[in-house]
Amino acid sequence: MANCDVCGREENMPYNCSQCGGTFCPEHRLPENHDCPGLNQWNDPSGVFDSGFDDSVDDRGGSRSLLDRLGIDTGPGGPLAYFRGNMTFVFLVLMWLTFAAQLAVQTFTGVVGNPGIYDWSLFRALFTLDPQNPLYLWTWVTSIFAHGGLFHIAVNSIVIYFFGRLVEDYIGSREFAVLFIVSGILAGLGQIGIGILMGDAVPVLGASGAALAIMGVLTILNPGLKVYVYFILPMPIWLLTVLFAGYSVFAASAPGVGSGVAHIAHLIGLGIGLVYGNYVKGQIRTPNQVQLGGGRGPGGPGGPGGPGGPGRGRF
Repeated sequence: MANCDVCGREENMPYNCSQCGGTFCPEHRLPENHDCPGLNQWNDPSGVFDSGFDDSVDDRGGSRSLLDRLGIDTGPGGPLAYFRGNMTFVFLVLMWLTFAAQLAVQTFTGVVGNPGIYDWSLFRALFTLDPQNPLYLWTWVTSIFAHGGLFHIAVNSIVIYFFGRLVEDYIGSREFAVLFIVSGILAGLGQIGIGILMGDAVPVLGASGAALAIMGVLTILNPGLKVYVYFILPMPIWLLTVLFAGYSVFAASAPGVGSGVAHIAHLIGLGIGLVYGNYVKGQIRTPNQVQLGGGRGPGGPGGPGGPGGPGRGRF
């Protein structure tokens, strides 16, 4: 037990400033909140950010990073600072960049003289998890960020934007990144695996498996979280999850219902999230409501619509 040097508050796990050596509570742990002497050396290269490295060493041999050579500020106030600790935003950017790349590939692989007719071989090799080419290992990842149309990516973006930030704040950016990628891969592989067993395997793409994993984690950690579907209809997240899972089970088992959508991948992603949520369940510091807009059906990601090659499952 220690006392904060500023307010005297008792702390079981106090913060120690590496510059002045003081002991502080969470409210006063930042240098600017306890008048740390190190702030006076903020702009001094040998001061608060001194690494101890001899700056006189000639860096013409290539010791500087590429970003330094390009003059891009990677410091705490630079344009790339927002990416630190914000994998939700990074994944959203990657999704939309991949979508732009999809449109570019689709444009340049069109059949001359036949508008709307495309050679899908390159597209599938780059962006879809294809049961005919499961050893194209890069597609295990690229297929997560690729989508089957504007509606598809918009719905997944909404879910990841609102729910992803909460989960990332709770479990940390590194764990969130692992959850996102692993659940996305397993959902895709599970979808084509079940498809092979059923005799109707088709290529799949989309981040819905990862999005449903995020939703599953929140359902366990904060089941009473109020979600405003379409920014209007209030609904606890546990009910939203139950409705979506029920619809996915029905659509996956009923021929002709929800065709073109990878419902198995949805259920696998959701299952991964529920299991992981139980694994990390502990202190809950997520807000008790969030607004969610876009999407059809029971508010879950995915759904038919948008351009894409025939026989492609979107999830």
